[in-house]
Amino acid sequence: MAKNAIDSDFPPIICTVDVVLLTLKDEALHVALFERRNAPCAGKLALPGGYIHPQEDKTAWDAAARVLKEKTAIVSPYLEQLATYSGADRDPRGWSVSIVYYALVPAEVLDVPPNGMVLAPVSRLPKLPFDHKSIVELAVARIRSKSQYSSLPVYLCEDQVTLPRLQAVYEAVLGEAINKVSFRRKMDELGILEPIEGAMETGAAHRPAQVYRLRKEYRRALSLVVRGINS
Repeated sequence: MAKNAIDSDFPPIICTVDVVLLTLKDEALHVALFERRNAPCAGKLALPGGYIHPQEDKTAWDAAARVLKEKTAIVSPYLEQLATYSGADRDPRGWSVSIVYYALVPAEVLDVPPNGMVLAPVSRLPKLPFDHKSIVELAVARIRSKSQYSSLPVYLCEDQVTLPRLQAVYEAVLGEAINKVSFRRKMDELGILEPIEGAMETGAAHRPAQVYRLRKEYRRALSLVVRGINS
C-alpha cells in the first residue's frame, strides 16, 4: 500500500535531451529539424531529441551525442549544453525536463541531408511544437554572443579554410561586418590556425589566399579559445 501510494503521489517525470544542430546555408544560420513520427505533435517539424537511457548514457552529454548520431549520423566537433527546460505544461504527456544541447557542423557535412532532415533558416522558423522555438532562439543568441569573443565559428568551417572565408563565416553568424585588420589580428592572437605550406586558393577577383587548417589540438575537439574579435 505504501509503495503504491508513493507511486501515485509522485508519477514518473519525462526526462529527455534535445539538440539544436546549426550550420550555415546560403551564408545564413540554419537549424536541423525532423518530422515527429509519434504523438504528441506527430507530423510536426521539431528538434531532434529523445529519452535519456540510464543503462547506456553515463551523462546527459552522452545522451545528446547518442541522439545526435542516431538521428543524423553526425558526430559534431562541438556539442555544448545550452539550458534545461522543465515544467508541468511543456509536454501534454506529463511533467517533463529536457536538457538541451547545441551543436555546430560545417555545411559540407550536410551536403546530402540525412533522411527526413529539413534545414530551416533561423530567421524564418516554421511553427514548432513544445517550446522548441524559444530553444532555437536561445541557441542562436548564445552562439552570436560567444562569436563576439571566441573561436566558436571555426566549427562551422571545414578543417581547411582561408582567412577571407573564415571572416565571412563570422560575419554570417554575427549578422554584421567585421573590420578586416582587427579580424586578422585576433586570429593571430587566438592561435587556432596554422598555414598549410604551399597551399593557396585562387579567385578571379582577388590575389591568391593562403589556406590554413585548425591546429591539431582544435581538430574535432571541444576546445574554445576566448578573446574579443573587434576589440
